[in-house]
Amino acid sequence: MAKVMIVDDDKDVIELLSFVLEKDGYTVFRAFNGRDALEQLGVLPSAQMVVKPDVVILDIMMPEIDGYTVQNRMSEHDETRSIPIIILTAKGLMRDLFGLASNVAAYIDKPFDPSMLREKIKELVKS
Repeated sequence: MAKVMIVDDDKDVIELLSFVLEKDGYTVFRAFNGRDALEQLGVLPSAQMVVKPDVVILDIMMPEIDGYTVQNRMSEHDETRSIPIIILTAKGLMRDLFGLASNVAAYIDKPFDPSMLREKIKELVKS
């Protein structure tokens, strides 16, 4: 089954999404901040890729390394630039920051409808 990485500093969001996605049969990887995500993806210097997810669900406002930086770093590396990203944020105006980033597949505002997110993930995994 497909692999999904959830990157969010809100543990409740990660637990909710993990429960829903694992119930759907996805393998879920969790990162509680941008640094952790980049390390697991092997994007930071001297880090080795632990996982190559099929989709990344990415929060924007996080400590250490924010979601905008994670998205930028992913787009700079051959191994991660083609992984579609779903931006999950409480800051609806953040869409403008990403412009026409080719690896950003969708924007979903918090609070979100889990069924809508599930449908978007299914769509991205199929393509």
